[in-house]
Amino acid sequence: MKKISTSLMLAMSLAMAGNAFAQAAPAEPASTLSFNAGAVNEYRYRGISQSRFDPAVQGGADYADKSGAYVGIWGSSIKWIKDSGGKSNTEVDIYGGYKFAVGDYAYDVGFLRYEYSGNALPVSANTTELYGAVTLGLVTLKYSQSTGNLFGFAKSKGSTYIDLTATYDLGGGYTFAPHIGYQQVKGADNKAFSYADTSFTLGKDLGDGLTASAALISTNAKTGSYISPAGKQLGKAGMVVGIKYTF
Repeated sequence: MKKISTSLMLAMSLAMAGNAFAQAAPAEPASTLSFNAGAVNEYRYRGISQSRFDPAVQGGADYADKSGAYVGIWGSSIKWIKDSGGKSNTEVDIYGGYKFAVGDYAYDVGFLRYEYSGNALPVSANTTELYGAVTLGLVTLKYSQSTGNLFGFAKSKGSTYIDLTATYDLGGGYTFAPHIGYQQVKGADNKAFSYADTSFTLGKDLGDGLTASAALISTNAKTGSYISPAGKQLGKAGMVVGIKYTF
């Protein structure tokens, strides 16, 4: 048997050790579960204040499978149901869907259920939407459609919301996200409630699961369409700042 040189033996040992380390590397987790909690100086959804310009506390949980399937729940304090004569002071969102990619495009399809427990409005505010989104690079286009009445509007089945959002990484933990959307409320008596909204959001990753954000939000909602009991326009331009902890 020929002798193996010392250098060759050393090279073989290093290769075997490297292979052992590679095999010992942790595998991609089969699933992830995360929680979040936060607060904002006011809660806006699609440009309209849900908390009558007052602060709101929020929180949720998300479960994601490596296959692309996900489910989650999220809630916030609100005031608009009571302002409309109802009884609920919370919004709870339940959602689920599937994310996948084809070439350079990423897709997301799913459902979102908005629950206002015991809202007691003449037309229930509880709403279900189906949605689909496509992302290319920095830009995401999303389409949502209600399967029944939308947020208490009578005969509004099939109402739609379409939005276009871009997300830019500015470096140093900062992100910038311009957005434009259009909410169409179906129904002959609901035309005055359709509107467009825009926002410009600056985010900052503070580390250790903390993020902060500041958003300039505005809409072209018609005067008198979305108002507080005091007559304030809930879609007027405003600044929303918030902080969130994810763990």
